[in-house]
Amino acid sequence: MHGSTGSRPLLAAGRTDPGLPVCVTVTHVDGLVLARSAFHHSLNYRSVVVHGTARQVTDEEECRTALDAMIDAVAPGRSGDVRPANAKELAATAVIRVDLDEVSAKLRTGPSNDDAEDLGLPHWAGVVPVGTVYGTPVPAADLDPGIAVPAYLTAL
Repeated sequence: MHGSTGSRPLLAAGRTDPGLPVCVTVTHVDGLVLARSAFHHSLNYRSVVVHGTARQVTDEEECRTALDAMIDAVAPGRSGDVRPANAKELAATAVIRVDLDEVSAKLRTGPSNDDAEDLGLPHWAGVVPVGTVYGTPVPAADLDPGIAVPAYLTAL
């Protein structure tokens, strides 16, 4: 994870020995589950909860590697196609790693779970999928027109 070096939690992760106890939660919504009754509405999702110890990464090469990995997770190949962070930018960015103490993952999939007596009701039930869709890349207004959209972006 990364953020501003002015962030209190990130600062605490760097000052605390043997690290800062943290809980990190990530949830990805895959669909709206609509039932015949409001009570049975739900979400299809994937989620993870991590409990661990956060420690600030102080090795410059390890910071660069972590930041490149984050950029490449968004657009594979992008880290090799941009100017690397300079000393000022690295000084302004804190990178922390979390040693995993406990991890819990949950997911919900499938249709609504209507009560048997509600199945004959005249209300729509089903799943509305939720997803992320990449659009057509829009070049910066000041981009040299001779610079083409990289293949790793058109592949998205």
